[in-house]
Amino acid sequence: MQLVVGLGNPGQRYRGTRHNIGFAVVDEVARRAGAHFASAPVEALIAKIRPTASGLDPVLLAKPLTFMNASGEAVAGLLRYFKIDPADLLIVVDEVQLPLSRLRARQRGSAGGHNGLKSIVAHIGPEFARLRIGVGRGDDRRDLADHVLARFEAVEASDVEAMTARGADAIETFLAEGIEAVMNRFNASGDKEEKGDKGDKSETASATEGTRSASEGRQPKISS
Repeated sequence: MQLVVGLGNPGQRYRGTRHNIGFAVVDEVARRAGAHFASAPVEALIAKIRPTASGLDPVLLAKPLTFMNASGEAVAGLLRYFKIDPADLLIVVDEVQLPLSRLRARQRGSAGGHNGLKSIVAHIGPEFARLRIGVGRGDDRRDLADHVLARFEAVEASDVEAMTARGADAIETFLAEGIEAVMNRFNASGDKEEKGDKGDKSETASATEGTRSASEGRQPKISS
C-alpha cells in the first residue's frame, strides 16, 4: 500500500490558507477518484483509492488532525497501523521559498526548516519522498507566520487552482511511476535532484501553529 499525506492545520479557521495547500492537493486527488475522507485509527482523516491499472496496490490519502508541528505523530501512526514502509510514503507540503505554482519533488532530504517536515523526520527519519508546493514568500517585511496562515489573494485564484491540479497530477504520477518520474516531469529545469542527494537545498522558515488539537479527501489513473 502507498500512503500520500497532505500537511496542513485542521479546522475551518485554516481552510484555504497557504499552509494548507497540502490538504487542498490531496482533496483534489480524492475528488478525481470519487473518494471521501473518514476518521482514521490515528489523529487523521483518510480516504482509500484503488488504482485503475491492474496489479497495483490500494492507495491511502491522509490529512493529519494534529496541528502542523505534530504532523510526525499522525504519519508515524499511519505507517505503523497500516504496515506501510516509508519508501511508499509521499508528503505534500507548502514551500515559501518556491514561487507560487512551482513544484519541487525530492526522494529524501532534510526538513529544510519546515516544522511539519521536522516533526516527520523526528519520528520516522529523512528517508521519504516529499512534494513541495510553492506558495511564495510575499512581502519580506511581513511576518512569515502571518503570511503562511493567510489565505491566497483573489488575484492568485487562477494560479492556485492550476497549481492544485498540477500537484494532483504529480501525486498520480508518483502512484503510477514513482518519485523519479515526478522529479523528471514536474521539477523546474535545473532543479532535478541528483541520485544520492542528501538533503533539500531550500532552507524554508515556514512558521506554524504550535498547539496540538483534534478537530473538526484529468488523469483518470485512480478510482475509489
